[in-house]
Amino acid sequence: MRLARRADDEIALGRYRGPLHGIPWGAKDLLAARGYPTTWGARPYQDQVIDEDATVVRRLDEAGAVLVAKLTLGALAMGDYWYGGRTRNPWNLEQGSSGSSAGSAAATVAGLVGFAIGSETLGSIVSPSTRTGASSLRPTFGRVSRHGAMALSWTMDKLGPLCRSAEDCALVLAAIHGADGRDAAARTVPFDWRAERPLSELRVGYLRSAFEEEHRTQEFDDAALEVIRGMGIEPIPVELPARYPLGALRIILNAEAGAAFDELTRSGRDDLLVRQTAGSWPNTFRTAQMIPAVEYIQALRVRTMVMGAMAAAMEGIDVFVTPSFGGSVLLMTNLTGHPAAVVPSGFTEKNTPVSVSFIGKLWGDADALRVAKAFQDATGYHKRHPPLFAPGAP
Repeated sequence: MRLARRADDEIALGRYRGPLHGIPWGAKDLLAARGYPTTWGARPYQDQVIDEDATVVRRLDEAGAVLVAKLTLGALAMGDYWYGGRTRNPWNLEQGSSGSSAGSAAATVAGLVGFAIGSETLGSIVSPSTRTGASSLRPTFGRVSRHGAMALSWTMDKLGPLCRSAEDCALVLAAIHGADGRDAAARTVPFDWRAERPLSELRVGYLRSAFEEEHRTQEFDDAALEVIRGMGIEPIPVELPARYPLGALRIILNAEAGAAFDELTRSGRDDLLVRQTAGSWPNTFRTAQMIPAVEYIQALRVRTMVMGAMAAAMEGIDVFVTPSFGGSVLLMTNLTGHPAAVVPSGFTEKNTPVSVSFIGKLWGDADALRVAKAFQDATGYHKRHPPLFAPGAP
């Protein structure tokens, strides 16, 4: 309320800070905010208070945005189960919102906040955005400082906006990107957002094998490709490098997560986490202790090769469109650090959303968002509201 009054007073005096001034927003609760609990969604940390603001919190405060909520996340950034229950999909309350940026996606789509900040290591922005119909950006690795955010994987973690449109994502990214001297991986690279940039200036491709293989959302993805062609673009077929053992590279995430939560594992407090299945964090952290250092280094070497092969694959294009979970695109682009703009591309017969993703070159976040915006201008799926949360709903 104090920040809201400050925004009202400044705007009344003509001291306008920009498009986010006075806009309410929510932070995924792995971001520190001075004076408030930062629980990481996990019972061992539910009383944790970190006495500083994360860089993104500070930058949004400087932009005049008003932090109104800490938002749920799957415990320690996995899924949509946290120590207080499960975060729900606003379109279907019988269904989880997916995760781990569960509350960030659900609260934004339900209209409870104007936008939210989430994080992704391996699908934690893309997946809940797909499930709830949020419009989101997983930025280039290093585009946004992670200072003040929970570390899961130092070489894969990324922070980004979850919004109601691709253009909103651009407005938020403009306020939060750049180095801060606190996150050694963060860099200041120009973010040249031009909402009306002619599409003719961009070279757009499509991930042909992902569209051609039989998959659950094929009819929506094929329709999305036709919309893109109707925008005056003839997308160029592209393929991702396929000769690398991507599945084996997941040990990079597992080893780094195990190191990040080594103390939790050794203390035995990992027993307090809600989920204790074979694939959930407690057992992943425990088995990570057995990953040989040699294999971790070998995985990093192969990852470097994948990065080079990915750069070669994108040499002739600026952006490519893909089914959000097509082939190996989600794992590969999280390993290589490429940006992904995720937007709704239709609704199933059960009135739940599906998505399509636009992958940009490294530091090509603005290009991915520009094509995503054009797609949204041509379709309007992002303007739909869940019936229970639509304006005027009881």
